Amino acid sequence: MNFDLNEQQLEIQAKVRKFAEEELKPGVLERDEKCVFDMDLFRKAGELGLFGLPYPKEFGGQGLGYMEYAIAVEEVSKVDASFGIAFSVNTSLYGGSVWNFTASDEQKKQFMTAPLSGTVIGSFALTEPNAGSDAGGCITTAVKDGDEYILNGLKCFNTNGPLAKYTAVYALTEPEKKSKGLACFIVDRDLPGVRTGKIENKMGIRSAQVSEIIFENCRVPASCKITENGAGFKLAMKTLDCGRIGVASQALGIAEGAFEIAKNYMKEREQFGKPIAANQYLQFKMAELAVKIEAAKYIVYKAAMDHDNGRPFTQSAAKAKYIASATAMEVTEWAVQFMGGNGYMKEYHVERMIRDAKITQIYEGTNEIQKLIIGGALFR
Repeated sequence: MNFDLNEQQLEIQAKVRKFAEEELKPGVLERDEKCVFDMDLFRKAGELGLFGLPYPKEFGGQGLGYMEYAIAVEEVSKVDASFGIAFSVNTSLYGGSVWNFTASDEQKKQFMTAPLSGTVIGSFALTEPNAGSDAGGCITTAVKDGDEYILNGLKCFNTNGPLAKYTAVYALTEPEKKSKGLACFIVDRDLPGVRTGKIENKMGIRSAQVSEIIFENCRVPASCKITENGAGFKLAMKTLDCGRIGVASQALGIAEGAFEIAKNYMKEREQFGKPIAANQYLQFKMAELAVKIEAAKYIVYKAAMDHDNGRPFTQSAAKAKYIASATAMEVTEWAVQFMGGNGYMKEYHVERMIRDAKITQIYEGTNEIQKLIIGGALFR
């Protein structure tokens, strides 16, 4: 088994690292403070081909795989985890909803090309106020009326929601069947009857835009339905598996970014006449964190490779999200502690990173859900 990145992957890594350092980093504190997302930066990333990395060229992609995608999300998240999750949702949750099931080639070209190019952004609407971990509890409906479906309901915690041109909406065409009655629709947010509700004021990932989406007799053309009736739940679960690789990569990037900031600080910060890095206890703790980061990296990359090699990846994606998010939380907490009072201050970045890390243990399936997935498979 070769753990080295190939030449093309190293080139992508270097390109994305340069973009993150030169484009994302200068305004990251201000975007976090003001809770704003810069669509110009999103478009620049699109021009670099980042959002289409795992999809074929004929549908607006780069013809590569989830390994390259994971590397890219990891690199941007070292600097700006809010951008990392907007990237992940656009590519793996919105893009995956269109790609992963029965959408026709015509639908794929229609609904994927612009979001993968970065000219517009996509979002994923599954969660509802009473349907979080229990995704099958959705009550949003889609009633057939001639050549249209009429959507009514409310989706919440919709990342990219206020900015999205297209949203993958999971709604019941057969409410009596509950989760077995779900289908997926691509909804153009310019349609009458769909609007943005409350925009969330969040602890972390503050520049990522998260909101409610409200449907009130929204008429959607039947051609925008990308699954058969009843196939939506299966599509959502497969798409979330893909999204967990993105969140795991985001968490890995947060951990690596915070670790590097703390390491550099510890080499420069002097107390009692010597750099604090000379303290053996701190060296030991940094060694522990370095091992955990490397272990998380290989599990995240394993999940991406399972996806790309056509192997089942539900388990590996759950493991990757679980270990990477736990590592991100631990590393950022220690980074703040290592840096003392300065670590608590916004200009040193790790204060933001610890806030960003927490959500990686919650969204796209809480870590308790990941343990249910992993544990259930052990005894199946």
